[in-house]
This record gives sequence, structure tokens and C-alpha cells, in this order.
Amino acid sequence: MNPPLPAGYELSTDPARLDRARLHRWLSEDTYWASGRTRERQERAVAGSLNFALYATGSGRQAAYARVVTDHATFAWLCDVYVDRADRGRGLGTALVEAVAADLTARGLPRVVLATRDAHGVYEKAGFRPLPVPGEWLTRPLAAPDTPGR
Repeated sequence: MNPPLPAGYELSTDPARLDRARLHRWLSEDTYWASGRTRERQERAVAGSLNFALYATGSGRQAAYARVVTDHATFAWLCDVYVDRADRGRGLGTALVEAVAADLTARGLPRVVLATRDAHGVYEKAGFRPLPVPGEWLTRPLAAPDTPGR
């Protein structure tokens, strides 16, 4: 069952509906994790992901976005969650994350992870918890995020 959305908003997973210029502006200019991301890199990320967006009913204006990188069987990574500054404070972030979690649960995915510096409360409302054994996770940086030619 899908969680309710705030009044005046609708969810879509159709990547053709995304306002790609707006999305790129949000992420490349107003986030700490994707600052300076090129439009080409953003387009590749969208193409290789499940995309979720909230739109204002009536106008169709995109108000929020999240994407999920997954193998569709065992693992998912929730990333690039963003709510337009004009729409913040209305519960859209929590509603979007809960809708993503419900979708992934319906797909039978046993786990989803994310990383955040500053929005723990939003994710905790949707059931996310710190890693039980963080020392089991490793990362290997391969290149600067927007190195030309990468």
C-alpha cells in the first residue's frame, strides 16, 4: 500500500515527465553532494536509475525528486533526494522517501541504503536506521565526481 501524499501533490515514476533542467539546477547548484555535477553526468544518472518525483497537481510543476540505483533483486541505494525550497516544510521529503520505500518493498528488495549529512530525521520517519555494523562497509573513490573524460 502506498503511503498518502500531502494534499496538492502527486507521485510519478515516469522519467519522461522530469523537468531535467530544473533537476540539474537543483542538484548541481543547491546541494553539497552533487555541487558542480555536469548536465551530461546527471542525464546518465537519471537514465541508469529508478526515478521518483512529486508534482504539484494542477500546474504539474516538479516539487521534489529522488532516484534509486538498484540491481532489482538484492540491493538499492537511495540518492539525490531533493525538495524544492518553495515546497519545503510541507512533509514532501518524508512522503517521497516513504513512497520510494513502499515501491522498493513491493519489488521485494530486502535492503536499501543511503548516505546523508543532515537529514537523518526525514529518513528515520521512513524507517531508516544507522548501519548496525558500519565497520563492515568500505568505499573506494575512483575519480573526482566530474573529472573530464570520466
